[in-house]
Amino acid sequence: MFPSRLLSLLIAFSILLLISSSLSLLRFDDDSSVPKSVLQFIVVNNSSIHSKPNLKTDDPRTIPLKRPVFEIEKRVVEEQEQEQENYTRDKSCDDENRGLLRVYMYDLPPEFHFGLLGWKGDGNRTWPDLNDRDKLPSYPGGLNLQHSIEYWLTLDLLASNNPNVTRGCSAIIVKNSSEADVMFVPFFSSLSYNRYSKPEGKQKISLNRILQERLVEFLEKRREWKRKGGGDHLIVAHHPNSMLFARTKLGSAMFVLADFGRYPTEVANVEKDVIAPYRHMVRTIAADDSPSFEERPTLVYFQGAIYRKDGGEIRQELYYLLKDEEDAHFAFGSVQSNGVRQAGKGMSSSKFCLNIAGDTPSSNRLFDAIATHCVPVIISDEIELPFEDILDYSEFSVFVKSSDAVKKGYLVNLLRSIERDHWTKMWERLKEISGHFEYNYPSKRGDAVDMIWQTVYRKRSPTMLSVHRKNRYSRLQVL
Repeated sequence: MFPSRLLSLLIAFSILLLISSSLSLLRFDDDSSVPKSVLQFIVVNNSSIHSKPNLKTDDPRTIPLKRPVFEIEKRVVEEQEQEQENYTRDKSCDDENRGLLRVYMYDLPPEFHFGLLGWKGDGNRTWPDLNDRDKLPSYPGGLNLQHSIEYWLTLDLLASNNPNVTRGCSAIIVKNSSEADVMFVPFFSSLSYNRYSKPEGKQKISLNRILQERLVEFLEKRREWKRKGGGDHLIVAHHPNSMLFARTKLGSAMFVLADFGRYPTEVANVEKDVIAPYRHMVRTIAADDSPSFEERPTLVYFQGAIYRKDGGEIRQELYYLLKDEEDAHFAFGSVQSNGVRQAGKGMSSSKFCLNIAGDTPSSNRLFDAIATHCVPVIISDEIELPFEDILDYSEFSVFVKSSDAVKKGYLVNLLRSIERDHWTKMWERLKEISGHFEYNYPSKRGDAVDMIWQTVYRKRSPTMLSVHRKNRYSRLQVL
């Protein structure tokens, strides 16, 4: 009896030991001396022993081992292929400047973007084919171009997913909104205002308004919008009258604007939103071809609309103060009758170019001056400037308060007092920074498109903006 009873106990103990050993094997990691194929074989072949691995679920090694081996291998292969695709897509970018900003872009129907340019994709295409540059829809010319920022940003995001396009790397597009820093809304709102703000035929409501209403309805239903109340969304509304009907409802989003002149502060402000440069109208002068101090006989230049409303009355006052000055050019001008070419020629032969408040605090004239290396004289007390958190405009511009500018003799005497060496320093700095205000496709590192993406990224720490704003008038005190 005793030997039988002892034998039974030994058998039971052996069974318990075997079970314990099997469970321990399933918990071994990749460093285990036991081949992984052995563990997989045990489980795949319907072993009655089941245990959840004690690892994180986002690691490909942690897929429950009860799944077939070929499914495990398939997932690992897919992840390796995705990693290779990401590397190929970003191969033109170095590690230092690769994808600062991750952007998710909504696949809005073409009527919100390229469809407004007359583009019609084949079949159900939402976006144009970037591999065929000749067939890319172009933005309308004339004054439309100055607010074309929506076009350049959208093209740049599309290109970030194309391995055949070499571009700046400050922003990359992501397919999963949960991985994104911002959600980009590809609505060509400035073009919509410029081209479709009036009802056509028997329509009572303009296409521009219809699109805005549809956009609001679309966004408010999206889980991405609901997640942060739209606070992580980016909407381009560069024309002062664009998004007129939707701006209040979508005011929690980050806007890309020309200025804040027609926005209440609760909808748009410098803490939340991005100021982007106009796309200049005149031809860019290469740094090596830029006329020097002696080659610019005109002291100060202005050509544009003189009689303006709102804050633009100062233009009329300055016209009467400067029109008879021998070395000043102050005249009416427009884009008609070769006006842009004449303006470019006049600015490139002038030492200083006036940027005066008009209907709104900003105008394209500032960026025309930068493109021609004509030192800007900014007379606009409420102006907000692009990239001012990293650019000190007082290094290449002259700021004059409106109350001082209208004093008889003040402006011309101030500009005449700026000596050649000081002007040359500002001119040299203009040549250095002018590339930051150029819109390109594909984008280039440090151009306007790249700088806008960097500004969106830097909105997390706007520390230098207030410092540079204080410098606007300080340099005048040492002249």
